[in-house]
Amino acid sequence: MTSDQQACTTASQEDRIPWAAMAGIIATVTVFAVAQGLTYPLLSFILERQGTTSGLIGLSAAMTPLGFIVSAPFIPVLVLRAGGAGLAILCSVLAALILVAIALTQDVWAWMPLRFLLGFFANPLSVISETWLLSITPASRRGRIMGLYSSIVSGGFAIGPLSLGLVGAEGWPPFLIGIVAFLVCGAIMLAVVPRLPKMPQEGEATSVGGFFALAPLLLFAVFTAAAFEQVLLSLFAVYGAALASAEERTASLITCFVAGNAVLQIVLGRIAERFGSTRTMVFCVLASLTGCALLPLLFNAPLIWPLIFVWGGVSFGIYTMALIQLGERFTGQALIAGNAAFAFAWGMGGIVGSPATGLAMQLVGHQGLPLSLGLLCCVLATFLMGARWRT
Repeated sequence: MTSDQQACTTASQEDRIPWAAMAGIIATVTVFAVAQGLTYPLLSFILERQGTTSGLIGLSAAMTPLGFIVSAPFIPVLVLRAGGAGLAILCSVLAALILVAIALTQDVWAWMPLRFLLGFFANPLSVISETWLLSITPASRRGRIMGLYSSIVSGGFAIGPLSLGLVGAEGWPPFLIGIVAFLVCGAIMLAVVPRLPKMPQEGEATSVGGFFALAPLLLFAVFTAAAFEQVLLSLFAVYGAALASAEERTASLITCFVAGNAVLQIVLGRIAERFGSTRTMVFCVLASLTGCALLPLLFNAPLIWPLIFVWGGVSFGIYTMALIQLGERFTGQALIAGNAAFAFAWGMGGIVGSPATGLAMQLVGHQGLPLSLGLLCCVLATFLMGARWRT
């Protein structure tokens, strides 16, 4: 075999995609996303009907990302000791049990520790899935595959709030959807275990704290994307109520926001392959800032629907671009630590974003929501431009 033939064979092997394993991974995290997308608006609607203040609703919503934060440093060690599949299956069952406990209680203070535990047990599902996916994705197709992954997962998030429009936000039916989703997540993982690759082991062990020193701007981008999603899922119901929007319309707008995530990530992934993930991230940040400025002007106009759709796509696109860059820059145990650090940063975005935005809405009115998110976009855009200027 000539050297050219060997090179072609190697390239072909590198581009080969284990579709069965990939389908199982994506299916698992998609069902997980259904449960997560349902929980935030459901509990916010319940608390809103109880007359809970927006600040306290935001604090309650922050308990789930707090669980992400606390669990993140333990994930690399637990994966090495218990294995990725076993840990994911156990966490899916425990998350379902926690959601049962949430459904049995209707008190904001009782929900605080329960929502924390929900985040603690749900977080490893996402970290393990994304690590597996990045480790088996060929570099030449990383943009489109991670875009496809983000789109499918976002579709799962969209089904969550959409189901509230079908079964309502009262009684057991909406909770049963989330409980069954977590159990199905574990069942899918159990079914595909034989096809799953081993978790990456090469390289020196890296802690979550150590990864922060390696890629601080990347983690701040994840923080920003998380703040967008958590704030919209947890406080957009309050924003809509302040503008006399019916619960059904607000839930539909949330679904439209997440649908934008689902549809546009594939497009953004292809753009990243052509123009680079860094440039595409800058575009997503500036487009998200534009959405913040236009939201108050168009909320009651027909144009709110395309605005929310695009806004959802570009705001979540910040995370997709960060994920692509993670796969480009890191491998092995550093990749596991990076995904855990992403979960930590995502949790920080939720735990800081929701309460801070809720407080802003109490201080300056409902327009504190787009104002807070717009300010966050300005900070990230400044850092990204500064980093590009230095390079």
